[in-house]
Amino acid sequence: MGVDYYNILKVNRNASEDDLRKSYKRLAMIWHPDKNPTARRTEAEAKFKQISEAYDVLSDPQKRQIYDLYGEEGLKSGQCPPPSPSTSRHYFQRQHPNPSFRFKPRDADDIYEELFGSESGGGGNERGNYSRGHFRNNTNNSSSSSSSSYFGNGGDMKKANAIENLLPCSLEELYKGAKKKMKICRNIFDGTGKVRTLEEILTIEIKPGWKKGTKITFPEKGNQEPGIIPADIVFVVDEKPHATYVRDGNDLVIKQEITLLEALTGKTFDLTTLDGRNIVLPLTDIVKPGVEVVVPNEGMPISKEPGKKGNLRVKIDVRYPSRLTSEQKFELRRVLGGVS
Repeated sequence: MGVDYYNILKVNRNASEDDLRKSYKRLAMIWHPDKNPTARRTEAEAKFKQISEAYDVLSDPQKRQIYDLYGEEGLKSGQCPPPSPSTSRHYFQRQHPNPSFRFKPRDADDIYEELFGSESGGGGNERGNYSRGHFRNNTNNSSSSSSSSYFGNGGDMKKANAIENLLPCSLEELYKGAKKKMKICRNIFDGTGKVRTLEEILTIEIKPGWKKGTKITFPEKGNQEPGIIPADIVFVVDEKPHATYVRDGNDLVIKQEITLLEALTGKTFDLTTLDGRNIVLPLTDIVKPGVEVVVPNEGMPISKEPGKKGNLRVKIDVRYPSRLTSEQKFELRRVLGGVS
């Protein structure tokens, strides 16, 4: 298997040009060799080159098309890899989309200067003391000194503790699924080592069946601080109370009250589900107080088993009359006690 550039750049396969640029900048600020302590310089250099190559390939439409079709091997060799073995005995020979294409990687420092240098209006060298083809620590460079003071000297960088936020969700959202957009503001270092505030919108996809306590993590979206890897932002699902239903694991519970007459003679319930459907539940047998009627597969979706749901449990309480007249008591004895 070849290198997964999408994973290296921490983006999905549908990432836009803007997504690629933002992710590259974030990772470049973390892994630029000049922004890491001496003990970590070799690792940082390798990571930085890897990030730069991933951005170079994915930001170039032609390189990205070839990579998506044939992977790193096809991109760098210019040859279409042979098809994978299959049960079929016949296949069509694949044609390279551009037979004359030759892969030419860009220098990591050129990419860095292009993206960060442009933000300062083109003035100065935004690369700090990262020189072409060689990473070095030049203490005489004022930009380097500033960068060093921001990112610390010596020792491994530690990661800040995760920042957790409650994510209130209605029972309907947890039943059907939903998308929520959360706005965050965080401090980041720009190409000159200065701090600026960045606003971002994080999109959270609530999956049907998620439970209270489910965590959604956005890696390293916290504030950037000197010598510290930014914290993860974590959203923790919290369930809002519902007017009708109570969740019990994968089951939904609803309480219904009926009269003594209905308990003895029958009752039909009309229930509305969390996705707006109507369920008709007839009771034909005599109902005892505290009985629970179970409707299979009408509870909460089970997130780990698509297509399956828990049960709907209807807890029935019988409401007795507060008083009876003499005539009513006589009639009850006659009907229930066999009095003639």
